[in-house]
Amino acid sequence: MIRRKLPQLFWLTVVWVLLWGTLTPATIVGGIIVAALVTWLFPLPPMRDSVPFRPLRLLGLAGFLAFDLLRSAVDVAWETVLHGPGARAGIVAVPLLSGSARAVALLAGSVALTPGSYVLQIDRARGTFWVYTLGLRGADDVERVRRAMLVLQRKVIAAVGTAGELADCDRGLAAGTEKTP
Repeated sequence: MIRRKLPQLFWLTVVWVLLWGTLTPATIVGGIIVAALVTWLFPLPPMRDSVPFRPLRLLGLAGFLAFDLLRSAVDVAWETVLHGPGARAGIVAVPLLSGSARAVALLAGSVALTPGSYVLQIDRARGTFWVYTLGLRGADDVERVRRAMLVLQRKVIAAVGTAGELADCDRGLAAGTEKTP
């Protein structure tokens, strides 16, 4: 049981030391004590399945997100310069291709990283999530955002999903989930 918690204790201690900004024995011991208290008071629920380790796909996802971050920043700047206070935004419903909590959490975090968009709501029961996004001027823009979110989901599931989740994702894409839910 302690062995399972060692990575959590280690990373919480690292965060503690980084927050203090000093690497001293007192800071490290204090971090270990705080990490132990946090893991004891707020235990994580047990994971039913292990997270697949796919370093190349994780690197691919990181590269995709870095490029998307830059592209989105340029898009938001252009929209702001071009339209100013008249910039339009909207909410787009997107099919959710995975029920995995880990994939959905990483997807929501990835969307939040890109300027001009964020996830408003996730409805796992209906298999839909709603994304607020800047720069919607018509139906073509809605479809562009929906396609971009489906591509992002595919990359997230390929990086952290199981083989079954990836197969479900591909079946969902092939079945035409690109259409409005």
